[in-house]
Amino acid sequence: MSDVTVIGLGAMGITIAQLFINQGLQVTLWNRSQNKAENLITQGATFATNINEALKASPITIMCVFDYAAATEIFQNVEASPNLAQRTLIQLTTGNPEDARNALLWANTLGIHYLDGAIQAAPSQMGQSDTPILLSGDEKVFRESEKLLEILAGNIIYLGGKIDAAATVDAATLSYVYGAMTGFTHGARMVEVAGLDVAQFGKIVKEISPSFGEFFQHEGNVIQSGDFTISESPMRISVVATERILQSSIDANINTEIPAFIADLFKRADSAGLGDKEAAALIEVIRD
Repeated sequence: MSDVTVIGLGAMGITIAQLFINQGLQVTLWNRSQNKAENLITQGATFATNINEALKASPITIMCVFDYAAATEIFQNVEASPNLAQRTLIQLTTGNPEDARNALLWANTLGIHYLDGAIQAAPSQMGQSDTPILLSGDEKVFRESEKLLEILAGNIIYLGGKIDAAATVDAATLSYVYGAMTGFTHGARMVEVAGLDVAQFGKIVKEISPSFGEFFQHEGNVIQSGDFTISESPMRISVVATERILQSSIDANINTEIPAFIADLFKRADSAGLGDKEAAALIEVIRD
């Protein structure tokens, strides 16, 4: 029996398998096309002939394929077998909360233990002390798999027994990332139109990011507490600031979709009487 099976040999799957091989583990692989496995096979990995053989080969299987549509198609080819009982499947394919819930139901019908996860790093960042992976599902199954997972990432974040927790938090963090990306590109356009150095702007953003990370951590604590008494940043400051960004964009004759949307949210918060609350009280508008 192998120590671990890896299903999916895209860039991330190959990296995952390589990290296990580097630790001296016996690794079984499965992918739709075997050619992607050739280099790993020369290093001692075994290629399974089908998905059923792959799942049976190891007590723990890591799956990381393109998307949940691909994962679901693979699931449909798995045949029920007593040999699958008590095996553990750790799904690291990015999906949404409903995907995670459906996958757990499928695993339960086959007697397979199931954990759902999300990798929040690029392949080149895997295996580092700060590499983050979100995991959720049965805690006993997680603890039994933890040592193996630590080969892939030093920052394993267990989010509890709700199977959809990892997918939910993954989507939430990506909401932050893409929100920041849209704001960044709008800011880059402001700098560009003014004839300033966009690369320098990027450097400034990098340098201020740690302090804003601490700020958002504080605002998360405020939201969790439900106490919006001013502690760091009054809402009224953000109301004025977002209106100023919008006006600056209008004056520069550039696209105003992003600042108009943001300014409107803060204006609505002010109109709702939240101006003298902590900035995190903006969530009251989002809740509505």
